[in-house]
Amino acid sequence: RSYIWLSVAAAIITIGLKFTAYLVTNSVGLLSDALESVVNLVAAIIALWALTIAARPPDEEHAYGHYKVEYFSSGIEGALILVAAVTIAVTAIPRLFNPQPLESFGLGIIISVVASVINGGVALVLLRAGKRMRSVTLEADAHHLLTDVWTTVGVLVAFTLVELTGWLRLDPLIALVVAANIVYTGVKLLRQSGLGLLDTALPRADMQIIHQALAPFGQQGIQFHAFRSRMAAQHRFVSMH
Repeated sequence: RSYIWLSVAAAIITIGLKFTAYLVTNSVGLLSDALESVVNLVAAIIALWALTIAARPPDEEHAYGHYKVEYFSSGIEGALILVAAVTIAVTAIPRLFNPQPLESFGLGIIISVVASVINGGVALVLLRAGKRMRSVTLEADAHHLLTDVWTTVGVLVAFTLVELTGWLRLDPLIALVVAANIVYTGVKLLRQSGLGLLDTALPRADMQIIHQALAPFGQQGIQFHAFRSRMAAQHRFVSMH
């Protein structure tokens, strides 16, 4: 949970930075970046709630624990990402037909780069922690932040091209590309959450480790069959006859 608190703090800081960048530049691309940071904050708060519930020990009504709540967290995050993508598209499409000039190019670039560096650093920390702890919530939040970083890079490229070419429609066009990228991330998170809730079997590599551990018993005449496996966030469950 301490890692998620780090994500919450980063989201608050980057929201302030990116909305400031939007206000001084009037760039719909930077507005799309700022809106995604708002989603980051909401998602981080939901992730904090999920990890708090998942930490509860098993009880009579939940013999296998509360770990699957993490999939609800990543699923909600995926849905929020899709909402942000729609918002960006609705904002960008009118600008295609009525382009608006961009202002304060240099200041907008500096503010966005600072916000991206913060997001990138936090994302790498969360990604390492998520893989080490096998936490789908931490990994989902990390990938979301990394998507935010690449989104900012794309916006800055468009910003630079607008300054060089004077073609104002590049700004809403890159915003639509950003929206498409966000949709991809959201669908990916929803799919991952669905597979977890449907008790998807362990990966083949994990099952090979289990079979190798049981192999010595075969020499004693003990046979195993009817293998069943499933994942619940960072926990793995296996049953057999």
